[in-house]
Amino acid sequence: MTAERPYTLVAELTWRCPLRCAYCSNPVRVREQSAELDTATWRRVLREAAELGVVQVNLSGGEPLVRDDLEQLVAEAHANELYTTLITSGVPLPRARLAALAVQGLDALQLSFQDDRAAEARRMAGVEALEQKLRVAEWVHELGLPLTLNAVLQRDNIARVPELVALAERLGAERLELANTTYLGWALLNRERLLPSAAAIERARVAAREAAERLRGRMEVLFVLPDYHTDFPRPCMGGWARTIVLVAPDGVALPCHQARSIAGLRFDNVRDVALAQIWRESPGFRAFRGDEWMQEPCRSCELRHKDFGGCRCQAFALLGDAAATDPACRLSPRHALVAAARENAEREPAGELVYRRAPAAD
Repeated sequence: MTAERPYTLVAELTWRCPLRCAYCSNPVRVREQSAELDTATWRRVLREAAELGVVQVNLSGGEPLVRDDLEQLVAEAHANELYTTLITSGVPLPRARLAALAVQGLDALQLSFQDDRAAEARRMAGVEALEQKLRVAEWVHELGLPLTLNAVLQRDNIARVPELVALAERLGAERLELANTTYLGWALLNRERLLPSAAAIERARVAAREAAERLRGRMEVLFVLPDYHTDFPRPCMGGWARTIVLVAPDGVALPCHQARSIAGLRFDNVRDVALAQIWRESPGFRAFRGDEWMQEPCRSCELRHKDFGGCRCQAFALLGDAAATDPACRLSPRHALVAAARENAEREPAGELVYRRAPAAD
């Protein structure tokens, strides 16, 4: 099976970041700055993405603001009629640069928040950033750009959903994403410290639902349950290599953020292979398309074309087998692993957070 085209390009411009978030989705082991694609190659990738049928690009990282050529990349995306969203911590971002990005064609901005309280936000991010984020949100509003606030929920802030909603209202956000942590990468290392209890998640879900109803037509409020607390997993990234293509800072094209953590898969680099060819022919992209790769119970499950077996990276991280049923699914033979983690979350966590480290040399 070959998907006709991807709709979204996630352009991970860099792994560098001034924040050290303990739930970061970047790989635990990443390469140094010298491995990053240069400006000309990124511009070519954006053109190839548009030719392939991509309609939107998310400029991501790490922190994309550390790239000196960000304005050029926004302009290239705009020239190719790609709806361009900057996904950022807001650190570092002076108002003048934000205005320049808007002039170059930036369409929207997604701003991350660790908490609405300075001390707690600093503890999760590893640095002081809340005041800067608040300033950036005000500038986004002043410049008339659509603003999404993204708050990653975990044990220490999940009770703050009403306060996070109030913050988004005050800042004039069009959208608030209350996204429970995905336990891969750095978050998997910190799972025992981050995973909330079932009762805490349910209270947060109710608060988010009430806010969504109250704010309907004014602000979209999205609450994303953690996989560990769902009976059936969501289709990861819309299904493996079905709608999204991600290009990592070093040029490796992937179906999702964690895909190259899966041993035995080969992924091509946009330095060497055109994006369209990668999308259609790369062994790594083809590995889990369709359902021929599925094991039981996925192979005969009526949901197999809805959830596509769940997250391949989660299956590999927990089981060492990327073709296995995602253990988050209650039908998985290894669901007990996730159930045990949920039980552990009912107790007070022990240990300290492991913070994201800077990229290291190979």
